[in-house]
Amino acid sequence: MVQKARELLDAVHEELAPMENDNRLVELIAAGTAPRSVFRLIAAEESRIVPADWRSFLHLASRSEHLGTREYFAGLAQGEGIALGKLPALAAATGLDDEALRKYQPLAGCQAYPSFMSWMALHGKPADVVIALDANFAAFGGYCATIAKAMREHYGFDDDACAFFDFFGTPVPGAEEQTAALVQAGLDSGECSDEARIYARLFQTYELMFWNTIADVAE
Repeated sequence: MVQKARELLDAVHEELAPMENDNRLVELIAAGTAPRSVFRLIAAEESRIVPADWRSFLHLASRSEHLGTREYFAGLAQGEGIALGKLPALAAATGLDDEALRKYQPLAGCQAYPSFMSWMALHGKPADVVIALDANFAAFGGYCATIAKAMREHYGFDDDACAFFDFFGTPVPGAEEQTAALVQAGLDSGECSDEARIYARLFQTYELMFWNTIADVAE
């Protein structure tokens, strides 16, 4: 029965595949041609995004009636907590201290992503959000793996500075099977809806907006 869920997830991935190749910043970082200042901007923006996503995942866990879905979002929240602990090293490596982070003015194009995540946490059916996140995580994980590699090869960052991207860029064993099982449960219970595809498309658009906004303003 999980085959139906896997087919749905694969279809959503395929629909979004062209968008996943439209990330101008990651291409520049991979080539080593992006200015070093982009990492400072990423660290500053993520210092707001990660805590926001952490709270959004906890709220989704509290709204989930299905035990597996509740545990899924609780696990994502735990991951955001781990990622938050890795951000200070990245910030420090780019010259950001606590005072600089407090004074930093976030970019609207970067903060659209966590804003929509918060919207989904409040209004989206948890089963639909699982589908949207699965499509996004596939792209985001690849971006992070590429960035971590380029940071070492082209920019001379050490392992501590790269740890944030290493964390998100490392595949989680069994994640695909877990997601397919949750989506199948949503299909069986009627909790999955056509809104999932809309959420996935918007979420991936906001993801690209994050990277391309930094590409546009970096010096």
